[in-house]
Amino acid sequence: KKVKFITTEIRCQEKSRGGLSYEVILAEPAPNVAVPKRPVTPGKNVSVEEIEQKLKAAEERRISLEAKKMADISTKLAKVEEATRKKDEITNEFITQTKEQLESKMELHVEKREAIISDMKEKLKIHAQDIEKTRETLEQQKANEQKAIEEKLKIAQSLRDENIKKMLDRLKEHNTIKIAEIKSQNDQLECQKIEEKARIYENKLFAAEQKREKELQKKIEKVQKLERRAELVRQNKAQAQDLDGQQSAIASSG
Repeated sequence: KKVKFITTEIRCQEKSRGGLSYEVILAEPAPNVAVPKRPVTPGKNVSVEEIEQKLKAAEERRISLEAKKMADISTKLAKVEEATRKKDEITNEFITQTKEQLESKMELHVEKREAIISDMKEKLKIHAQDIEKTRETLEQQKANEQKAIEEKLKIAQSLRDENIKKMLDRLKEHNTIKIAEIKSQNDQLECQKIEEKARIYENKLFAAEQKREKELQKKIEKVQKLERRAELVRQNKAQAQDLDGQQSAIASSG
């Protein structure tokens, strides 16, 4: 009996490391070809013992292959674990160093901040002491000037009273017979002159008193301005102390 069959071609090609790719190409149908008969080989008797030995050897090879595979897997897992351990060590070391650097920077920042606050406190304290000394000096000057002005006013009043008294005494001394004789002629003129002199003197005293009062008022306004400035400085100092207290509370809570 003749059977049609297809001639095949097998091509082998290495596709990747450790692996092969096979390509099977089918040829065109060939004409009727007689299938060759398979030669008959003489029979061979195989004993049970030989079969068992072959099976045992195959089992040993299989166990050896599996043991080798397990050893390879264990080695790979050990390498992975070692790499993971090294990575964790590097990560932990980086975290520790970063934490130490941040803590060092924070400590330096806190020290600088405390130094700046301490310097500001010292400057404010010195400034407040200077303002207090200036205020005390101005108050003492104000008191001395006011006392001097009062003394000058008392002296001026005393001089004015004394001069008026002298003028009256002179008028009384001249109230003699000679004055009586010429009184009718010169009484009005003399009185006018005396009144004019007294008025002029009073005007001068009044102008001097007004001038002194203006100077005193200017000095008082100057002292009041300095007092207001000192009060503003004291308020700023109190605000700075409150701010420092709040910052200290924030720093302690933080």
